[in-house]
Amino acid sequence: MLKKAVIPIAGLGTRFLPLSRVVPKELFPLVDKPLVQYSIEEAKNSGIKEIIFVARPKKKGILEYFQEDPKLEKLLKQRKRTHLLKELYQIKELTKGLCLSVVFQKEPLGDGHAILQAKKIVKKSPFGVFFPDDIVDSKTPCLVQLMNIFRTAQSPVIALKKVSEEKISSYGIVEVEKISNRLFKIKKIVEKPEKESAPSNLAIVGRYILTPEVFSWLEKESTSKHKEIILANALRRMIESGKAVYGYEIEGRWLECGTKFSWLESNLYLSLRHPEFGQRLKKIMKEI
Repeated sequence: MLKKAVIPIAGLGTRFLPLSRVVPKELFPLVDKPLVQYSIEEAKNSGIKEIIFVARPKKKGILEYFQEDPKLEKLLKQRKRTHLLKELYQIKELTKGLCLSVVFQKEPLGDGHAILQAKKIVKKSPFGVFFPDDIVDSKTPCLVQLMNIFRTAQSPVIALKKVSEEKISSYGIVEVEKISNRLFKIKKIVEKPEKESAPSNLAIVGRYILTPEVFSWLEKESTSKHKEIILANALRRMIESGKAVYGYEIEGRWLECGTKFSWLESNLYLSLRHPEFGQRLKKIMKEI
């Protein structure tokens, strides 16, 4: 059973400058909680027990968000604002039973390089990977959907989702051999192809289950012209060598937060579905 997950948060967040200079993108609010919290919730709901953040050295504050704050709790009680304690207790409940740790990526050398920094903690265990930019709103947690495939395949599994022709050139797209409903064997990964040359309309979502052998492929991966180690390139070389890599077309709605517009769109979608704010916001939208 999968027990470990890696969450890379060392990115520069350049698409959100200048705000991302002072607020780490993974802590940007998505409705009423930060982006990264959605990943933590999905991980815990999938049975994950240990989470490894890969951060820049200056991003040590990520753990502070999830730590208890007795002084603040005491202050709220003194000021008789105990109703606000509910929010803090929800974080405490979320992290109960989870081991959270941070490793550092000293230079921004690609997503594959970030994952490589977690090697010493992951050791020889299979592990999940969450990119907080991507959130999946689904009845069955996205990682659980991948775990159901991994349980039999015992090989890397990548989350996939169909995209429109207009969006194909913005994603990693896969060439596949269909095995069964929603399940594919990946034959090739093409990064941001033109729609005319794309092998399919199945895009890679930021959820993976990887096996520890991926580390050796990341280490062997020659750096690109941008001096980065890219996970997709390592997986492509694994496939070319005859290793099995599977893709699963996930169920649920894929919410993206990689650009300002997609972040706003995801905020709008989740806000309108929020049990506390949804109806009030719909009323305001009608008035506007």
